Amino acid sequence: RRNCRGNPNCLVGIGEHVWLGEIDENSFHNIDDPNCERRKKNAFVGLTNLGATCYVNTFLQMWFLNLELRQALYLCPSTCNENMAGEGVPRDKDYEPQTICEHLQYLFALLQNSKRRYIDPSAFVKALGLDTGQQQDAQEFSKLFMSLLEDTLSKQKNPDVRNIVQKQFCGEYAYVTVCNQCGRESKLVSKFYELELNIQGHKQLTDCITEFLKEEKLEGDNRYFCETCQSKQNATRKIRLLSLPCTLNLQLMRFVFDRQTGHKKKLNTYIGFSELLDMEPFMEQKNGVYVYELSAVLIHRGVSAYSGHYIAHVKDPQTGEWYKFNDEDIEKMEGKKLQLGIEEDLAEPSKSQTRKPKCGKGTHCSRNAYMLVYRLQTREKSLTVKVPAFLQELVERDNCKFEEWCNEMAEMRKQSVARGKIKHEEVKELYKRLPAEAGSPYDFISLEWLQKWLDESTPPKPIDNTACLCSHGKLHPDKISIMKRISEYVADFFYRRYGGGPRLNVKALCKDCVVERCRILRLKNQLNEDYKTVTNLLKITVKGNDGFWVGKASLRSWRQLALEQLNEQDEDAEHSNGKMNGNAQNKDESNEEKREEEEELNFNEDIVCPHGGLCISENERRVVSKEAWEKLKQYFPKAPEFPNNKECCSQCKILEREGEENEALHKMMASEQKTSLQNLFHDKCRPCLGSWPQETDELYIVSQFFVEEWRKFVRRPTRCSPVSSVGNSALLCPHGGLMFTYASMTKEDSKLIALIWPSEWERIQKLFVVDHVIKITRAQAAGADPEGALYTSEPQLCPECREGLLCQQQRDLREYTQATIYIHKVVDNKKVMKDAAPELNVSSSEAEEEREENKPEGEQDPDFNQANGGAKRQKISHQSYITYQKQGIRRSTRHRKVRGEKALLVSANQTLKELKIQIMHAFSVAPFDQNLSIDGKILSDDTATLGSLGVIPESVILLKADEPIADYAAMDDVMQGEEGGGPQGLGAWGR
Repeated sequence: RRNCRGNPNCLVGIGEHVWLGEIDENSFHNIDDPNCERRKKNAFVGLTNLGATCYVNTFLQMWFLNLELRQALYLCPSTCNENMAGEGVPRDKDYEPQTICEHLQYLFALLQNSKRRYIDPSAFVKALGLDTGQQQDAQEFSKLFMSLLEDTLSKQKNPDVRNIVQKQFCGEYAYVTVCNQCGRESKLVSKFYELELNIQGHKQLTDCITEFLKEEKLEGDNRYFCETCQSKQNATRKIRLLSLPCTLNLQLMRFVFDRQTGHKKKLNTYIGFSELLDMEPFMEQKNGVYVYELSAVLIHRGVSAYSGHYIAHVKDPQTGEWYKFNDEDIEKMEGKKLQLGIEEDLAEPSKSQTRKPKCGKGTHCSRNAYMLVYRLQTREKSLTVKVPAFLQELVERDNCKFEEWCNEMAEMRKQSVARGKIKHEEVKELYKRLPAEAGSPYDFISLEWLQKWLDESTPPKPIDNTACLCSHGKLHPDKISIMKRISEYVADFFYRRYGGGPRLNVKALCKDCVVERCRILRLKNQLNEDYKTVTNLLKITVKGNDGFWVGKASLRSWRQLALEQLNEQDEDAEHSNGKMNGNAQNKDESNEEKREEEEELNFNEDIVCPHGGLCISENERRVVSKEAWEKLKQYFPKAPEFPNNKECCSQCKILEREGEENEALHKMMASEQKTSLQNLFHDKCRPCLGSWPQETDELYIVSQFFVEEWRKFVRRPTRCSPVSSVGNSALLCPHGGLMFTYASMTKEDSKLIALIWPSEWERIQKLFVVDHVIKITRAQAAGADPEGALYTSEPQLCPECREGLLCQQQRDLREYTQATIYIHKVVDNKKVMKDAAPELNVSSSEAEEEREENKPEGEQDPDFNQANGGAKRQKISHQSYITYQKQGIRRSTRHRKVRGEKALLVSANQTLKELKIQIMHAFSVAPFDQNLSIDGKILSDDTATLGSLGVIPESVILLKADEPIADYAAMDDVMQGEEGGGPQGLGAWGR
């Protein structure tokens, strides 16, 4: 039965069913029996899977059951054994193996004599540098590790240790090439540690071995150069097995490269193999013992080459019994027989799945086996390998830690059971007395706390009732639905046992809140009627001085404001009461919401001026009758009140008159300045450095920013502030020197300056504050060529600051990020030219308006802003000058795209190759079909960065495409493959 959440008297379905009746002791805890983690008698020890390391675990178990390899590793000297001789391993710190051999020694010793059901190989995996979250190629791991182990053991003095890898796993074969002309035979002998067998098109292991040794014909372009014949001749080549190791590893090449998809795939075809393998028919010398018996089968479960699970079936060499090693779990096969069983079921069976072939006695078939391990058959008894004393000491120490952990877990289980029994008796006793009888004293407790008390997994916290209190410190009426009424006897026990408060008994019911709630409900019901009444009263024209001023905006929304105000108490209750038992809402968030609400205007505050009086704008207010105002006052008792005869704010009137006077003054000032500086306003007859005027030998300079700000004021004197200062300091360095050369002012810097006639300069000096005079003078001998004239500036150029400015500009152009460039595709060697100066296509005033709209509100340069009646001067550094250059000058430099052009976001440090990939996605042109150029320069170095190639923001790069390629998706994969640099390595040790 479910609990009636709205009924405070319903105490059913709150979690009591767990405690009523008899309870099993195991339900009082969530701690597993530690004995389940103990190793069973005559069982092997498992290995923990660290995420995706099952392939490592299979090889470790297989190598552990190679007794000769284990014996040799135990004989390998250990730094711990040498350094701690006679003293043992210090007990105050853990043993940390230093080499791969020491890691294997310790791991094998634990697998042999540990009391744990499974052990953790983290230290070994970490030492190899393997990524525990990514599954690697198991066959590649086997090869690399064997190579690493052989290299490590080659430094040992004991030959039984030094040569163990070669004795156990190393064989020899020869590549034999025979000339068909002269019969000369050349032989190249090579060692192998496993035979890699192709399984495509084969059903039996022997067929795979036969193909491996198959003769190959060398003809045509593949002919062999015979040293005897001294010419290329037809020949045959094959592999001859010369010697085989004690342990023969046969790698079945299930994971192959698919040329169509460009990825590896798994061949899920059945391969048959026998438990006994006679290799004599495949040997060059037939007089040896070459009968092998199956000792291990490594399995990969899954249909993909990039995922799946690895397990191993390994035979115990001492008992001849087969075991399945699956990470922590180890299963013994029945009857000393290999049983592949469920490992042959694919996770995703396909419709074309082939049936499993029938296998005779002593043979097996597998579609998931990727490595078969055979051991040379021998009548000798298997080795008995003992753990060295120093390793046994480490194992016993680990066993002691395990026993301590088991005892600790058992004690925790015992304590949990004892606590559970006490809690069981407590709940059974108290739940019977939990309901409050009619007429008896009672308390309110939150349902959430009662549920936590009945929850066996979490011990209850002290009772916290603060979250359900109203503003009067009593029980909030809205919280009754989440409270439960219990007897005073049980409440006394709860507060005595668990503490907390405040207690909410019969006196905690808040009458004030109920009365206030009823008042709000009455007003809500009355609101619609009052709205109709007020609407009708507003239609009546008010005569005399009996009315009141009300804001028009307030009148339009007064019903909504009233409804929000009536709901305000409920909303405050929700904000102040979060979850029960102290999990209140974030205080900072609630305070921020309150501040936002306070900033919103309340009823009739829209006609209050900044000084607290009645605003002067009559368009924003109207007069309502006394009856209408009294109705509104019922809902807004704190609203500001302005009778009809109330005077407007006197301070606002004074400010209004001053504003009108200032506007008139600005208009007059703008008119005078425009008349006085006609040439500056209209750009008429303005001098140009490129073609120096003959009428004068000197010109004056002001910043273009000053000119644009002044023009703004002249056009809109009532909306823009007047310009008081010329602000030429922006064109000078901190040392007072000029930042521009004469040559730069005729070219790239010409848009930063404006040239002034001497007569015009005299008028500017009278109208504005001139902080610095900048003058260009021409010196020319009489009758000399005008091109040979000398130009000097006052003040003179500052070479150091000029050089610093140029370096900074170049650096900015070379170190951009996420800048826009444009790619223009050329069709038939024709390019649609973009507009060189789009701002010239609009009128001067339109351009100015566009610049003014684009400028952020309130952005004014301090050099041209009048404050406190005086002009400010500013000292500008290189960086501040550059900021002025970027922000102060508002001339539009936006590139306008034309047909056949696309914009790309690029960074200076990305390579040309990466840009070509972007272009490929934008234009569907392969990178090797792209011919790129900028300003006539061919871009060909794919490894160079865009910054080094001179590509700057707003650049236009021309794209000329060769013959297109259709399959761009496949081409994209190729490009990504080139960028990736090949498959990921198997850890630092395997690179």
